[in-house]
Amino acid sequence: MTRPQDCPETIPIFPLPGALLLPRARLPLHIFEPRYLAMIEDCMKTPHRLIGMVQPRDVPGTDPRPLHSIGCAGRLTAFSETEDGRYLITLTGKSRFRVREDVTGFTPYRRCAVDWTSFTQDQGQEETDPGLKRTAFFALLKRFFGKHKLSTDWDSLTDAEDELLINSLSMLCPFEPDDKQALLEAPSLQTRRETLVMLMEFSLRGGGSDEVLQ
Repeated sequence: MTRPQDCPETIPIFPLPGALLLPRARLPLHIFEPRYLAMIEDCMKTPHRLIGMVQPRDVPGTDPRPLHSIGCAGRLTAFSETEDGRYLITLTGKSRFRVREDVTGFTPYRRCAVDWTSFTQDQGQEETDPGLKRTAFFALLKRFFGKHKLSTDWDSLTDAEDELLINSLSMLCPFEPDDKQALLEAPSLQTRRETLVMLMEFSLRGGGSDEVLQ
């Protein structure tokens, strides 16, 4: 799967609020609902093994909940089953997509027709961010982690390449679903880093700090 025309037109959808998957990143998931257990079993029978992660919109009184227009598909790259029948899986992000429409059928989970053509760069080379100033970025990050009482392996984080660093933080930091969607839709790694910085600064200012990253 290296070109949009090689990607399937219809994929299963996992609408999980707050869960963000980005191209080339890995997302571990714990699957226990019967409809999503069925989704995993069906996915493993396909040659592409893709599942689309999409943020549902917060629209009260709607069932099923409407979806954001852009999601990210991940290939099922790790699978294990617990003794009580739950699945522990890992999705590796392949490409973002645009949701065209829901597909009706007999599956207990949602499927959507999707369009990949706007995101050809997702299936290319790993991105870099020439504008990333690591000293200032890590100073902000440490204040943000301190406020939220988060811990990490700082040595590994410091050594990470630009894309792994920015995308991992975008996925792991405790932002609201709409903020996660903004990070997903960022057109470049630099834009995603700028959005990430803005969200961290906003959080710090809300806690009484007026400091911003210069």
